[in-house]
Parts: sequence; C-alpha cells; structure tokens
Amino acid sequence: MRIKRGVNAVKKRRKIFKLAKGYFGAKSKLYRVAREAVMKSQSYAYVGRKLKKRDFRQLWIARINAGARINGLSYSKLMHGLKLAGITLNRKILADLAYNDTSAFAKLCETAKAQLSK
Repeated sequence: MRIKRGVNAVKKRRKIFKLAKGYFGAKSKLYRVAREAVMKSQSYAYVGRKLKKRDFRQLWIARINAGARINGLSYSKLMHGLKLAGITLNRKILADLAYNDTSAFAKLCETAKAQLSK
C-alpha cells in the first residue's frame, strides 16, 4: 500500500498562506514567494523584539536624565546616589515617576543628593 502525503503538504502550504495573509501581490498568492516573505518577516520580527527592549531602555534613560537635570543632578549621579541609598527601582519605574509624578521623583533626587554629599 502506498503512502500519500498530500494532506501534509496542503497543511504546510495552508500554514504559510495564513501567515502571509495581507501581503502584497504574489507574496500572498504563490507558495514559493509567500514562504520567502514569511521567513523574512519572521526574522525581522525576531530582531524587532530585541530592538524594542533597546529602544525602550533608551527612552527611559532619556526621561530619567531630563527629570534629574530639572532637579540639579545628572543621570549618572542620580543612579549612583540611589544605589548608595539602597533604592533599587528599575529604569522603567523611575522614568514613569519622572514623567507622571514629579514630586515623588524630586524626593528621590533629594535622597540621592544627600547620599552623594556624605
């Protein structure tokens, strides 16, 4: 008895076409072109997930630096002062405080200044 693998081939193609849905022209209609487009887009998506982390950290540091300079500190001095004070807030939270709750951020800056002046 021979083994027919048509079902698996169709499943494989269907999976690729589902991922390629919405692509322009042949990229969503022809299997070979769609497969190439899907592989490329998935590699871009993988890289993009890594870049997103880098971009957000950069944004948080810029916001913390802006808030710190308003309070008379540089970013590095603020971070060092907070470390000496034993305050372990991550950059995401610090950036949120600098952006949305300036009074709380100012208190953190005062704490850091006090630690640096010791």
